[in-house]
Amino acid sequence: MRHFLRSLILGATLASACAATAAAPPNIVLLFADDQRADTIAAWGNPSIDTPNLDRLVSRGFSFRGNYCFGSNNGAVCVPSRAMLMSGRTWFDIPSDLKGVPLLPERLRAAGYTTFASGKWHNGEASFVRAFPEARSVFLGGMADHTKVPVVDVSGGVVGPKRIAAKFSSEEFADAAIGFLTNAPAGKPFFCYVAFTAPHDPRNPPEAYRQRYYRNPPPLPANFLPLHPFDNGFARDLRDENLAAYPRPIPAIRDQLCEYYGLITHLDAQVGRILDAIAASPGATNTVILYAADHGLALGSHGLLGKQSVYEHSMRCPLIVAGPGIPAGGSTRAFTYLFDLNPTILDLAGVARPPELAGESLRPLWTGQRASVRDSVFLPFTDTMRAVRDSRWKLIVYPRIGRRQLFDLESDPQEMRDLAADPASAVQIERLLGLMATWQARVGDRQSLTNPSPVSGDLKLDGYVRKPDEWQPAWIVEKYF
Repeated sequence: MRHFLRSLILGATLASACAATAAAPPNIVLLFADDQRADTIAAWGNPSIDTPNLDRLVSRGFSFRGNYCFGSNNGAVCVPSRAMLMSGRTWFDIPSDLKGVPLLPERLRAAGYTTFASGKWHNGEASFVRAFPEARSVFLGGMADHTKVPVVDVSGGVVGPKRIAAKFSSEEFADAAIGFLTNAPAGKPFFCYVAFTAPHDPRNPPEAYRQRYYRNPPPLPANFLPLHPFDNGFARDLRDENLAAYPRPIPAIRDQLCEYYGLITHLDAQVGRILDAIAASPGATNTVILYAADHGLALGSHGLLGKQSVYEHSMRCPLIVAGPGIPAGGSTRAFTYLFDLNPTILDLAGVARPPELAGESLRPLWTGQRASVRDSVFLPFTDTMRAVRDSRWKLIVYPRIGRRQLFDLESDPQEMRDLAADPASAVQIERLLGLMATWQARVGDRQSLTNPSPVSGDLKLDGYVRKPDEWQPAWIVEKYF
């Protein structure tokens, strides 16, 4: 009997230990790209790009194929996008420098997590130090030549001296992350944030990656145009748009696609190194990996080059989640936002969702508890554009110039056939205007959708002179300017 009781107690103790282990909060690694279109992953249907490591994540994880950036309050879309990610709130509700706003890493540290970061932070030094008092190779800026990125280290909340990164940007940030993963403190979960600057321009990938695509150039986007049909407020006088001549020369767009794809494939190789480091770490079986990007990019689509539009190519962006309890090879086209990552990560960490967050946890989508977290997407962009879409229809309103576009995404996913002028579209337009007004009320958007004195939307290029910016390497200036 005594032996039986001892065995019973030992069994109960082991069961309790196993349950505690199973319930241990996971390590979380968030890999974040810059300017990556949603259609630049081979496993998501692009046969012209090499992304073996992202493909590996897709096969072992869950893909969110309807993921969006929630618009922007300025042309540098990465600033509000990253602010929304770290705050979980819309750009209507927060300052871009995140002053006074509780941030995701702060909430995780309060829950017992160690936090670490490397890479780009475009929301001010003060908010970064508050978010990540420990960090290596941090770029406190918006863009830089990938071969000459100025970085700092942060230790104990103190920012060290600036230096030029020793390696190409993606390699530098991956090295820092691998260093952390190799020496992560035992006994505590961690949150590791790696914010790459690729594939943001300047489009100067390492030569081997660049030449890989020059030997076999990818096709032009299916919705390529030489010029955007009107001035949307950002189609001219913007550094992103000035990286190729007007009308867009096909050879220049092909070149930039080769360089853009080269940056993504080189980035993919660094993602692979990080995945291997995670696999070799003690916490490999209890680590959730998330891959996303801050927004998309036009790169020839609709005659545009930048991300300053509300077309699908510029607002949609990748999102993949992989790890314990997440179904391998799963996928959804449910509408999600990048700021949903904030409550999703808190959910994974066992932290209750704060009521002020705009986002929703995406866990119910991969567990099958819900088919969606919202029925439509609203895309507000400065005071120049407002878009709303449901599962089929998309309406874009340009208040400044008094223009609208309507697309049937079911038959026209490339947004090439504008139906707004068709009298038969009036019912859909009114319905979508009502949906847009509902969204505006929900998020506190006071932008009027009408303008009694609209300005001209003509795209005027006569006498216009393009000028390179300070970040473009000499060979790019010589070739494209």
